[in-house]
Amino acid sequence: MFATAGWIAGCLATLTATPPLPAAQNEGFTPLFDGKSFEGWYFTLRANKDGSKPDPKLTWSIVEGYIRCTGKPNGCMVTQKEYSDYVLKLKWRFPAGSKGGNSGVLLHVQDDEIWPTSVEAQLQSGRAGDFWLIYPPKVKLEVDPKRQDPKQARHYFRIEADKPIEKPFGEWNEYEITCKGGDITLVVNGMKVNEGKNGNLTKGKIALQSEGAEIHFKDIMIKSLK
Repeated sequence: MFATAGWIAGCLATLTATPPLPAAQNEGFTPLFDGKSFEGWYFTLRANKDGSKPDPKLTWSIVEGYIRCTGKPNGCMVTQKEYSDYVLKLKWRFPAGSKGGNSGVLLHVQDDEIWPTSVEAQLQSGRAGDFWLIYPPKVKLEVDPKRQDPKQARHYFRIEADKPIEKPFGEWNEYEITCKGGDITLVVNGMKVNEGKNGNLTKGKIALQSEGAEIHFKDIMIKSLK
């Protein structure tokens, strides 16, 4: 009797200590990934050395409700639809025990090149929140010139914070990207880390990069601002 009462009390304490899911934060958002299929997406991948087309299934797969990208070969997972004026949310992580690596979220994608004309919201480990313009002069965005990379004019560093911006490998990070008109704002794990204004691209597809390292994605959703 006492053991049963103690067990019930323990369960109640656990339930009380568990915070409710932040459903209100996702109100008005539409999933772009259903957790079980790639419906609504297609793939562009660099051809094999013999010129043959690579099998996307060897690069992109779904594991326990999240997307696993091996990072090889280079290329993208691209939405079939175009979007403008929206808030995009997604979660990503590099596997625990890995060395991290490179990837990105491509905004306002204009073509099906391996690295398409677009604005990249960087996901490289240690640099999430940087901007890359792919490629000037076709792509323009006004970013604080003080954060322009002196070695790569199309690269703009994120705003640094006094605490870690990214979580350790193996833990999920969250990106919140707002595109409105020619303006783009990047928020990583609740911190505003970059902003660009008056861009010449205001509409296009959205893509996730395969860029040499294993990376995982989930909870990809979008909300229209129109």
